[in-house]
Amino acid sequence: MHQYFHYQNLPIAYTKLGAGNVVVLLHGFGEDSSIWDYQVDFLKSFFSVIVIDLPGSGKSKITNSILTISNSRLTKNLSTIEFYAEVVNALLTYLKINKCVMLGHSMGGYITLAFAEKYADKLDGFGLIHSTAYADSDEKKANRQRSIEMMEQYGSYPFLKTTIPTLFTTDFKTKSPNIIDVLLQKGKLFNVVALQNYYRAMMNRIDRTDVLKGSSFPVLFIIGTDDIAIPIKDSLQQSHMPNCSYIYILENIGHMGILEEPKKVNGLIHSFVNNCFN
Repeated sequence: MHQYFHYQNLPIAYTKLGAGNVVVLLHGFGEDSSIWDYQVDFLKSFFSVIVIDLPGSGKSKITNSILTISNSRLTKNLSTIEFYAEVVNALLTYLKINKCVMLGHSMGGYITLAFAEKYADKLDGFGLIHSTAYADSDEKKANRQRSIEMMEQYGSYPFLKTTIPTLFTTDFKTKSPNIIDVLLQKGKLFNVVALQNYYRAMMNRIDRTDVLKGSSFPVLFIIGTDDIAIPIKDSLQQSHMPNCSYIYILENIGHMGILEEPKKVNGLIHSFVNNCFN
């Protein structure tokens, strides 16, 4: 069941299940905390698991009146990855959690890296699940800007309906269309300005490979061979940067391994987290 705390007057929804060492799971763009349901159901038997709906996602709704205030400080903050890392830190402070392992999917990985850069003392390890420490290339920034304009013209759901299926392999789309449909139905709930702010935050984020190189704790990489959003070449290049890396390649999997092969991902996360705390 969701609980709430407030950060800068924003209602932030989170769920905490299980007991013991703490694992924090951060969702990506066009998702909410429910993207981790398979993992939470498994991991809660072994750890204390926390998932959060980032501002603008799921039950952490932000009204249009707040989002569209011209030149407001909040609107500017919502366009930075660092802001979302501060939200996560505020939640951990609220819950009086001093140490955790943090795992982020896609955009959630960018937030995890920003958190690790500033609050490394609160981590026993972190993971990038189909994510990257590299900044966007000029080409990708241009594509994101076009996407922001497309969302402005057509709205949030038509954009997500076009983009979300491309994150899965053709085989998975054929075998499990219902899973993708559930994700798409949730996409109807997104505020277009919230999605645009996420894209601006991702577009403007800095390169954080130094966070990987300077990591004093283990780093998990889960990589899909067929991931079009985070190419395997880029993932493998950076996976050797930390002093201690756990590298797992999912064959014939796209950007959504947490849904495409949840049992394997569950086992990989369980093993990694145990190693971090032992």
